[in-house]
Amino acid sequence: MRNFRDLEVWNLSRELVKEIYFLMKTMPDEEKFGLISQIKRSAISIPSNIAEGCAKKSNKDFSRFLEISLGSCYELETQLILCSDVELIKEDIIEEKIILLQTLEKKITSFINYLATQ
Repeated sequence: MRNFRDLEVWNLSRELVKEIYFLMKTMPDEEKFGLISQIKRSAISIPSNIAEGCAKKSNKDFSRFLEISLGSCYELETQLILCSDVELIKEDIIEEKIILLQTLEKKITSFINYLATQ
């Protein structure tokens, strides 16, 4: 069994969740049950699936949870772009978060590829 607390991707995803939560505080209250809720769920899903995957015995099973986590990254990236599209958050702020998110996506993908060779 792996210790998720030792994984760089898990720690980076925690940092991302924190930044997303702070960012969501700047959103209008009318989006509380719309985009805000969906964005928070997507963000939380990333470290949660990484942690859950750590309990799996095989690399194949662990990789599946990493893939789910990666899917949540893409979902979150899309939602952030939509926030910019509808002018809820300034584009430069969104770009900042997307850079962090894309770094995480690359690291998760590399980790999945690494596990496939083990």
